[in-house]
Amino acid sequence: MKQFFKYLLASLTALFLFCIIIFFVFGALLGSAFQKEVATIKANSVLKIEFSQPLDERTDDNPFKNLNLTSLKPSNQPGLNDITKCLENAAADANIKGVLLNLNYLEGGYASIRELRNALIEFKKSKKYVIAYSEGYTTKAYYLASVADKIYLHPQGAVDFRGLFTQLVFFKGALEKLEIEPEIIRHGKFKSAIEPFILDKMSPENREQTATYVNAVWETVCTEITESRKISREELENIADSLSAENANDALQLHLVDQLTYLDELEKIIASKNGEKEDKISYVSLVKYKDVPAPKTDKKFAQERIAVIYATGEIVSGKGERGQMGSDNIAAAIKKAREDNKVKAIVLRVNSPGGSALASDVIWRETKLAKEAKPFIVSMGDVAASGGYYISCLADTIVAQPNTITGSIGVFGLLMNAQKLLTNKLGLTFDTYKTGPYADMGLPTRGLSPMEREKIQKGVEEVYDTFISRVAEGRHITKADVDSIGQGRVWSAVDAKRIGLVDMFGGLNDAVELAAKKAGIDNYRIKELPEQKEPLQEFLDELKGETASVMLPDYMKESLNTMRYIQHIGQKDRIQMRLPFGIVTD
Repeated sequence: MKQFFKYLLASLTALFLFCIIIFFVFGALLGSAFQKEVATIKANSVLKIEFSQPLDERTDDNPFKNLNLTSLKPSNQPGLNDITKCLENAAADANIKGVLLNLNYLEGGYASIRELRNALIEFKKSKKYVIAYSEGYTTKAYYLASVADKIYLHPQGAVDFRGLFTQLVFFKGALEKLEIEPEIIRHGKFKSAIEPFILDKMSPENREQTATYVNAVWETVCTEITESRKISREELENIADSLSAENANDALQLHLVDQLTYLDELEKIIASKNGEKEDKISYVSLVKYKDVPAPKTDKKFAQERIAVIYATGEIVSGKGERGQMGSDNIAAAIKKAREDNKVKAIVLRVNSPGGSALASDVIWRETKLAKEAKPFIVSMGDVAASGGYYISCLADTIVAQPNTITGSIGVFGLLMNAQKLLTNKLGLTFDTYKTGPYADMGLPTRGLSPMEREKIQKGVEEVYDTFISRVAEGRHITKADVDSIGQGRVWSAVDAKRIGLVDMFGGLNDAVELAAKKAGIDNYRIKELPEQKEPLQEFLDELKGETASVMLPDYMKESLNTMRYIQHIGQKDRIQMRLPFGIVTD
């Protein structure tokens, strides 16, 4: 008994010490995560813009996202909303001498990058410099860098400028090997979201629409690089088609870059521009600068507001997970802005490939009520297609970047018959009792009967008719006209503007300015919605697994995205309005 109490006491002591250690470690994590480092902006400072994570629409307030467990400090980079604010403030900040774009890494959509590029163009109007540096430019990074006054490249680096491509994954062969039969019901000859399940390559219609929008994005990229770098379009195309920029020296000879420079040599160049010694250069990161108060203006403290509602991710019913657009959350945010008397106009920022037809209609209803109450503007990000267009179509004005992907006005239904897989491969059989012939309709253990397929097809046709009716109402055109440009076809905003699906080119700031003009106000504040979760609640959700893990290594994330794509389109909302592919940004 004495030995028992001895071990018991030792165990309790160890447990107590363990709890004490965990308490202090968690306290340190909380303290470092919530503590904001106050930036001191010295004279002749340089705002350094660099990326370590994909470019998001909005800064994530969760301090535990991408937490560095070694330094116990969060590594969150600001979203596009705060980066553009930083550039606007830096232009008026006498302590900021210029901007350094460090583009060793850049991941984001072309529309988002164009928005950032335009913000840099506005910054340059302050007569301050913008210089770009990288150890190697991707096509996307070079597109952003081309706006700089000078482009510097590591002597052993390269400019990987070779054009754009899109590659689709097809599951037909794998499904056949597994003896899984997809049950497809769709409307629209271009509604190719289901093609990966029934074909082994793009249909002619899908290839046509893919070529159209990819070429339109490439046209925008080349045109703007040509304007900025004074390189002829013919020469730029030749560089891409012949892989002429094989190394750094080639890039220099072709005038893609201005100088080959090591990082320490770049320090001397910046010091010379600033009139400082190279060891005295004061760099300010975006993370620090976004918390610096904006320069004072003559405007009085604004009571009136413009609500900017971020509607991003795949559209799903309910609240959704991280990276999804839950219909409950977005509908509630629009309602909150509509009922707030201080909010004089609403801007819906849409970046979504679509998703559930039902969830899209839930959000659409709130956009209709909002439009009836106050000016309602849509700003499109990288993609606002299918369900993403559905929730946009009622806007007073739709604003998009030329390389935004939109349209995809079409509907499909998808079910999977895994009976042969379960029986032939796994030896599973099923014996079902049901009160009626269709009680088990939709189960993966049997295929659809002709009657069931007819009923689902009818549902798809009804949803499509509703879709084109919504668009016709919002865009003030006939249903027949919408159907002629619909059929699930995807468009770049360049073509979408030509056919009447988009009103004007521009970014989020342009949409906000337009909303203010329509509301008749010039002194206002921005109210961002939906409100983000409290950091501690966000952390607890991560622990409970309610949100996607951010701890996965990069090589696993692409596989996870593919798995999610298959999972989401097979969820309970069988009738979908979504883009015919997933977008991966490199």
